[in-house]
Amino acid sequence: MAATTPTAIGHEIPQPRGGVVQILRDSWVVARRNLRRMTRIPEIVVFGLMQPVMFVLLFSYVMGGAIQVPGSGGGSSYREFLMAGIFAQTVTFATAGASAGIAEDMTKGLVDRFRSLPMARSAVLVGRTLADVVQTAFTVLVLAAVALVVGWRVHEGVLKALGAFVLLLLLGYAFSWIGALIGLSVRSPEAATSAGLIWLFPLTFLSNAFVPVTTMPGWLQAIAYWNPFSATVQACRKLFGNPGVDTSHVWPMAHPVEASLAWSLLILAFFSWLAVRKYRNAIA
Repeated sequence: MAATTPTAIGHEIPQPRGGVVQILRDSWVVARRNLRRMTRIPEIVVFGLMQPVMFVLLFSYVMGGAIQVPGSGGGSSYREFLMAGIFAQTVTFATAGASAGIAEDMTKGLVDRFRSLPMARSAVLVGRTLADVVQTAFTVLVLAAVALVVGWRVHEGVLKALGAFVLLLLLGYAFSWIGALIGLSVRSPEAATSAGLIWLFPLTFLSNAFVPVTTMPGWLQAIAYWNPFSATVQACRKLFGNPGVDTSHVWPMAHPVEASLAWSLLILAFFSWLAVRKYRNAIA
C-alpha cells in the first residue's frame, strides 16, 4: 500500500514513490500513453510531417537557384546546405506541440488524475517530453527520405551522420522542456501553441540555417554565431559533409560538435529544473 496524506477535506492522496528507477518506470508509462494517443489520432503525425516537407520543397526549388553557397554553386549545392537547417528547425518546432499538449492536459484535468496516483511528480513531464522526441525522430526519418529525393547526400559516412542525428534529437529534447515550461505557464492550448512558436522564428532565421552568416550585417553575425541553433546546424553540416561549413574562428563555429552538446545540455538542465518546479507549484 502506498503512503497517504490526509487533505483538508478528509480525503487521502497517495504520496509519490521516489527513486530513479521508479521515476523512469512512471515516465515510461506516461510516454506510452502519449505515444498511443499519437497512433489513435494520426492527423497529429501527418500534419506534423507536412510543414517540414513543404519547407524543403519551397526552399529547394524556389530559393535554391538564388542563394549561392560559398565554395560551391548551383541549386543542388544549396539543397545540401539547406538540409541541416531544415532538420534543426524541425526538431525545435516540435516545441510548440509540447507546449500545446501539456497545456491541454492541464486544462482537461488529466494532471489532477495523475496527481491522485502514487507516482513520481516529474514523471508526467519526463514522459511527455520522451514521447515528443520519439515523434520528432520519426518526422526526421521521413524528412531525410524526402531530402534524399531532392538531392541531399551524406559524404562523411554513416557513423558521423548518425552522430549528427543524435545532436539534432538532443537539441529537440532540450527544447521540448522549454515547451513544457510554456505549456505550464499559459491558460489554454491555443495560447501555448502561439507562445511556443513566436520565439522560434527569430531563433531559426537569425542563424546559419538558411543563408550564410557572412551575408548578414556585422552586428547580426555575432548573434547568429552564438545562437545555440547555429552550433547544431554547423555540426550537422560538418558531420554530413555538406557544403557551407562556416570558417569563422568564433568558438561555436570552430568547435561545433562540442558547442552543440554544451548548449543542449545547458538548456536541458536549466529548463527541466524550471519546468518541474513550475509543475510542482501548479499542483501543490
